[in-house]
Amino acid sequence: LQFTEEKLGQAEKTELDAHFENLLARADCTKNWTEKILRQTEVLLQPNPSARVEEFLYEKLDRKVPSRVTNGELLAQYMTEAANDFGAGTPYGKTLIKVGETQRRLGAAEREFIHSASINFLTPLRNFLEGDWRTISKERRILQNRRLDLDACKARLKKAKAAEAKAAVTP
Repeated sequence: LQFTEEKLGQAEKTELDAHFENLLARADCTKNWTEKILRQTEVLLQPNPSARVEEFLYEKLDRKVPSRVTNGELLAQYMTEAANDFGAGTPYGKTLIKVGETQRRLGAAEREFIHSASINFLTPLRNFLEGDWRTISKERRILQNRRLDLDACKARLKKAKAAEAKAAVTP
């Protein structure tokens, strides 16, 4: 009732401290940007949406995500196979072997980067959203309910005093 009357402008609302309001606004801003950064980093690390969904499901089921071959590693494999077909002694075969080995190392570095970014960057962001933010939201709801209770009590007290004053004036 208090909430509805406040929304309709029929009841007074106790304002929170300006510093606290600022903290709440900063918390909301932090949450929004954290969600955006988390989503975009996931897209950067795994551009394939179906693979991201699969990884998400494995994570929620507490199972190990199967290891995927990176595009660089796949290219290295193709180059090595082509070099074997052309012959390792031919100039083209030697070049394919060298470039294939470099691509393999690049693919392995990419895999390590994805793994490291997931552990050291994405995990803390998820921990904030799933832990700290839930706590902030819960405490905010509790505070809002307590404020509504306080305002409802103030309104009842004001009505009781008005009724008391009216009864004192009327003989």
